[in-house]
Amino acid sequence: MQRTILVVDDDPHIRQLLVFALGKAGLATQEAGDGEAALEAVARQAPDLVVLDINMPRMDGLEVCRRLRGLGETPILFLSSRDDEIDRVLGIELGADDYVVKPFSPREVVARVMAILRRTTAKPPAEAGGVIAHGRLTLDPEAWTANWGDEAVTLTVTEFGILRALATAPSRVFSRDAIIDRLHGPGFAVTDRTIDSHVRNLRAKFAGLGGHDVIETRAGVGYRLGPCAGA
Repeated sequence: MQRTILVVDDDPHIRQLLVFALGKAGLATQEAGDGEAALEAVARQAPDLVVLDINMPRMDGLEVCRRLRGLGETPILFLSSRDDEIDRVLGIELGADDYVVKPFSPREVVARVMAILRRTTAKPPAEAGGVIAHGRLTLDPEAWTANWGDEAVTLTVTEFGILRALATAPSRVFSRDAIIDRLHGPGFAVTDRTIDSHVRNLRAKFAGLGGHDVIETRAGVGYRLGPCAGA
């Protein structure tokens, strides 16, 4: 079934470029010129992914992201015209799955969109062996669900992918590059700060349920799965 991408940007030229590029990649598209129109479009027909500009008048992309995250877990790819990493990291922490900084190549946007879509439909890796249980943590790669004890934990696609990567080899310390390779494949350009932001977000979600030991940091190396025993 053809996947549908909602392109949200107040610049009609950028929308046109992206709609053309996404269409050539075999994706259906919808357009919205501002945040309010984006929310209305999602209410009419939920897309498979939203490409969302941060810097828009009236309702910016960060606010749109907050509202979309209140409705569900539709993947979000941010477009940012600000060369300010704080803005980009904030976007990731709000629940966006990735970001691209303007000016960008439409081919790069399409590549990142396709990578996110592949993660939403990907089969679990062979080593996962179905449901993964470690301490109080349970992951179901088939259903894309996470539980801490009896409590369901709502994760974005990227957050789930990171946690699944760590959980398939709980004794291994993964470098940030190794995590990126697991999520996107080798050679995909994502900054270390993006991975750090997703890990910070994961820790916050589980900490709210008493899971303060889900992910451990190995200074200068990367991350590995913690004991997941809880407080």
